[in-house]
Amino acid sequence: MDQSDFEGTLVLEKLALIGKVDDFFEAIDSDDFGKAKVLMKRAQVDAEEMTLVLKMMEQGDGEL
Repeated sequence: MDQSDFEGTLVLEKLALIGKVDDFFEAIDSDDFGKAKVLMKRAQVDAEEMTLVLKMMEQGDGEL
């Protein structure tokens, strides 16, 4: 999967199911990679999507 195939809404939908969207955006805003990863794991985001989100955070590219 590359960025062109990535659908950030799916990640956000999974985070919404556990009520952690705001916490996730706070983690992104503060570059807290550890917290973002933990939240995505709790939301059962698959490893490939998680890796892409963390890469996007690191590069500061795109939006979810």
